[in-house]
Amino acid sequence: MEWSEARLLDALAYLEGSFGCLCLAMLPRLGSPYGRYSDRWPGPRVPARAAWLLQELPSLVWPLHECARTSAARLGCRPNCVLLAMFLVHYIQRTLVFPFLIRGGKPTPLLSFVLAFAFCNYNGYLQSRYLSNFAMYAEDWVTHPCFLTGFVLWLMGMVINVHSDHILRNLRKPGETGYKIPRGGLFEYISAANYFGEITEWGGFALASWSLQSGAFAFFTFCILVTRAKQHHQWYHEKFEDYPKLRKILIPFLY
Repeated sequence: MEWSEARLLDALAYLEGSFGCLCLAMLPRLGSPYGRYSDRWPGPRVPARAAWLLQELPSLVWPLHECARTSAARLGCRPNCVLLAMFLVHYIQRTLVFPFLIRGGKPTPLLSFVLAFAFCNYNGYLQSRYLSNFAMYAEDWVTHPCFLTGFVLWLMGMVINVHSDHILRNLRKPGETGYKIPRGGLFEYISAANYFGEITEWGGFALASWSLQSGAFAFFTFCILVTRAKQHHQWYHEKFEDYPKLRKILIPFLY
């Protein structure tokens, strides 16, 4: 039974990577159905705060569920616990903190909400079940250069992501409307500093975990966010004549 689920988790990881490739090919044509672009998409809407809380919730519930199970065979090992905690910390912030900091926010198209909810269920199960029941590490893995480098990247990425979201939330003063050019932090160098932070975070997680499952998640995240970053960059240049010409899309000084 356990071997059967292990094979399922491998298959789901390969499928997640395939979904990433599909999104990389399709999203530049379709665009992203959320935020400033949501008006292009017809259909019902979900309030922004409720959408964020509910769509991210499965990725919080799955690791908590695994931690509560007495049969989670690998959670007696320190590396598994630390890695699952890294995943959990991100989604505590994303589910229980970020939605309540939103100021206004355009309602999310129902399609976008459903897809995000389905992905968080899918990936929450994949990462949580793998780390709690199947991932095999030596006890000293937490001192291995791969883990240490990955952990530092994960932490740096999360700090960049949270700080960049803070900058975006505070672009407008109370009572102001409309869009402004983001300033400060990595926004001085790239248009999508928040996405760069999230890509760095999950890239670090994949390095620290060194698994097919975490690698598939990092790859999927990159495929989704690089297309969004391009869309943002183009939108900024179309919206603002004085948008900084030397500001890159996603990677400082390079891209």
